[in-house]
Amino acid sequence: MMRLYDTARREQVPFEPGPLATLYSCGITPYDAAHLGHAAVYLTFDVLQRRLRDLGHEVRCVRNVTDVDDDILRKARELGVHYLDLAAEEIARFDRNMAGLGLLPVYSEPRATSAIPDILSLIGTVLDRGHAYQSDGSVYFDVSSFGAFGQISHLDRPEMLRLAAERGGRVDDPAKRDPLDFVLWQPSAPDEPSWESRWGPGRPGWHIECSALAMRELGPTIDLHGGGSDLIFPHHECEAAQSESVTGTTFSRHWLHVGMVGLDGVKMSKSLGNLVFVGELLEEHESAVVRLALLAHHYRHDWNWEAIELDVAADRLERWRAAGSGDAHVSSEVLAAVRRRLDDDLDTPGALLALDAAAADGRGVGEGADLLGIRV
Repeated sequence: MMRLYDTARREQVPFEPGPLATLYSCGITPYDAAHLGHAAVYLTFDVLQRRLRDLGHEVRCVRNVTDVDDDILRKARELGVHYLDLAAEEIARFDRNMAGLGLLPVYSEPRATSAIPDILSLIGTVLDRGHAYQSDGSVYFDVSSFGAFGQISHLDRPEMLRLAAERGGRVDDPAKRDPLDFVLWQPSAPDEPSWESRWGPGRPGWHIECSALAMRELGPTIDLHGGGSDLIFPHHECEAAQSESVTGTTFSRHWLHVGMVGLDGVKMSKSLGNLVFVGELLEEHESAVVRLALLAHHYRHDWNWEAIELDVAADRLERWRAAGSGDAHVSSEVLAAVRRRLDDDLDTPGALLALDAAAADGRGVGEGADLLGIRV
C-alpha cells in the first residue's frame, strides 16, 4: 500500500486511487526559465506517476500553464513583447528542459487562456450560489460564505493575511469586504488582454484559472492535487473553496506539497533572482546526474542547493553502472526494495540508498533505477 503525507490531514495516509488515478500539478507561469525549485516539483510528480503505473494504474496527470496573470503581463510589458509570444517562447524552453530531465509526458498541459469560457461559467455559478459579490468592476469570492476556508493550510487569520499580502493577495484593496476575499474577475489595464463578460470586460484572477482547468480536464473531484509548498496558501486554499462552493463535494482527495529549494539559505524565486536554471545544468551534466541530485532530497523537506551535489550524483551513477545488470532474481529483489521506499511517502533518498547497497554488493540495480527514471 502506498502512503503519502496529506497536507490537509497533516499526516501520512494511504493513497489508494481507483484504476484511473487523476493528478493535478500547478504548472509554470511562462515568463522566465525553469529553475531547480520547479524541477523538484515536477520530478516529484514524475516519480509518483511512475510508481502508480508500476502498480497498474492508468494515470492522468494534468499540469497547467498560467499564461495570463500579473507576473507574465508585467514581464511582457517590461520586454515590450506580446504576452502570448513570451509565453510561447518560455513554454517551449520549459518543455525542452523537462524532456531533458527525463520526465514522462503529462496527460495534458492546458493553458489558462484556453479556458476563458469555462472560467466565466464557473464564476457565474459561484455568484449564483451566493459565494461571491461584485464590487468596483471586479468579482470577489466571499470567504465568509465558505465555512471550511482554512481546511488545507490550517493557518490563523493573521498568518493568512501576512501570506496573502506577500503572495499577491492585495489585502489592502478597498473594494473588498474582507481583506482575505480574493478576485475571480477584474478589469484589465489598457495594455492588458481583455475578454467580455456579464460583469464587464476584463480578465480572470489566478485562483479561478486552476479550478476551471482542473475540473474541465479531470472532473469535480481529483485524486491528488499539489505543487510547491508556497502554493498551500493562498492558492490551493482558494482553489478548494471556490470549487467546493460550486460542486458541494471534495475538490481533491489528497493534497501533496513539495518543499522549497534554497540557494545560500534563501528560497529560490524569480523575484529575488537567486536561481539555478535547469537548462544550464543540463548543458553541462548528464540528465541522470541532475535527476539523481534532486532525488537525493525528500520531496517534502526544504533544502539548500550546492553545486557539489552534482559531483556526488555523478559518483553514485558511476558506481551503479559498474555493478552491471545482475541476474533476474537479484534484480527483482532490488526492485522490491525501491518499491517499498517509494510507497513510504515517496522516500527517494531511501530508494537511492537501497540501490547504493545493492551496487556495493555487486548486485544489478537496473530495474530499480529505471523505476526512478534513471537509465544505467
